[in-house]
Amino acid sequence: MWLTPIAGALILLLAWDFVRKRHRVTTLAKSKIKGPLSVPILGCGIQALSLGAENFLQYGDELFEKYGKSFCFWVLGECAVYTKDLKDIETVLTSTTLLEKGQLYRFLRPFLNDGLLVSTGRKWHARRKVFTNAFHFKVLEHYMEIMDRNSGVLVEKLRKVAGGKTPVDIIQHVSLAALDVITEAAMGVQVNAQNDPDFPYIKALKNVVYIQPDRMFKVSQRYDWLFPLLAPLLHRQLVNDIRVMHEFTDKVIRERRATVERAKADGSYRPLVPGDADIGRKSQMALLDILLQATINNEPLSDADIREEVDTFMFAGDDTTSSGVSHALYAISRNSKIQQRIYEELVEVLGQDPSTPVTQTMLSELKYLECVIKETMRLYPPAPVVGRYTTMDLVIGEKVIPANTSIYLVPYFAHRDPDYFPDPLTFKPERFLDGEEEAHATFAYVPFSAGPKNCIGQKFAILEMKSLISKVIRYYELLPLGEDVKPMLNFILRSSTGINVGLRPRNLK
Repeated sequence: MWLTPIAGALILLLAWDFVRKRHRVTTLAKSKIKGPLSVPILGCGIQALSLGAENFLQYGDELFEKYGKSFCFWVLGECAVYTKDLKDIETVLTSTTLLEKGQLYRFLRPFLNDGLLVSTGRKWHARRKVFTNAFHFKVLEHYMEIMDRNSGVLVEKLRKVAGGKTPVDIIQHVSLAALDVITEAAMGVQVNAQNDPDFPYIKALKNVVYIQPDRMFKVSQRYDWLFPLLAPLLHRQLVNDIRVMHEFTDKVIRERRATVERAKADGSYRPLVPGDADIGRKSQMALLDILLQATINNEPLSDADIREEVDTFMFAGDDTTSSGVSHALYAISRNSKIQQRIYEELVEVLGQDPSTPVTQTMLSELKYLECVIKETMRLYPPAPVVGRYTTMDLVIGEKVIPANTSIYLVPYFAHRDPDYFPDPLTFKPERFLDGEEEAHATFAYVPFSAGPKNCIGQKFAILEMKSLISKVIRYYELLPLGEDVKPMLNFILRSSTGINVGLRPRNLK
């Protein structure tokens, strides 16, 4: 009795699935982009059940080895193409129209809403222009004081674990220092994460950036309609943490806007202009101040607009920097000659006293340390995957990426291509001296992405990484203790075994 309607429903479901996938399937086949066995309805959903943050990069490596420089992967009706092909990377990143992020970026929207990282079109373009003032060299000089001060707190906190015999998961400490830097730079407030890691905003942010990426790999949590049904407690925690984050940011915005309005009323307010000689000395200046005075089409940004961008800056500037700094310290600890050369450069440029405040100009002279940072981001790019979403067929040479497909560029593997980086698994900062590698392989090295949607805060990031790394190495000798890293994919690159180093205080005079 029930067999006929069930069979009919199944036939209709299969027919619907065939029709919605037909163009993408045939286009990928003609382009010779293959992938794991995809079955009707589920796609590669069965394989996806065994995937997670800890093994996704390893699985991707196996698929690249099997299918070449590109492969496709289906989860239900979602189609994704993963590629490390330089032609694909260059075409996608230089496109002025292919700006919509891949489907997995939807997990960022609950707490970033429509901020610069995920927005497109006129809104993205207008916001991008506003952000350029936040990274003017005069503004960066102001941020330098924030970075140097919090780097000093970091080395003091590390004294408790610097016995020289026990491995330290350094990212646990670096992430709090980076959070102190980014919170003060973005909002002009000090949350003192290094002294109070249980501050509600800090805990909420850390929870959100762990919960959301994990959902990418779990079919039971992947879809918003299914998540609260199958993981109600986790969903409730996520909603609460996002509320805590937004309420804190809203409070800071309201208070800062009220301060500005009072200053305007009594005539003491003067807008911040990047060319001002004293802009770097304005102790309360932050990204928030720049957004408060910004206008788009002669209209000021609303509090909701500002919150989107402040939250974006917080997300983009915290975990990525933590990953980059921690992997750099890890790599340095495993290469004693490189560490000695860095230390000699630090003493030569910054002087013998590690407590002396450093400036942006001084850090810019650390050329070898910059090569070390570049090499770190080659082997361990903080953003190991960059995604776009095609709304129409995308032609790349002789192949076509069909419409309604996410295309994910994988710098983690592109950066390890022996055609562009000989001896790719060896940590060799010298390969970046005088820009030798970058000169002939621009799109083989994209740690900050490239093109219209490149990372607008990359100068800030490099400056912060130099500040944190240089301070740690001036106070401590790094030792090769603890397990080696086992890369795992979150939104950023992490390690399932921690990022371990040993610390031994230097004999400072």
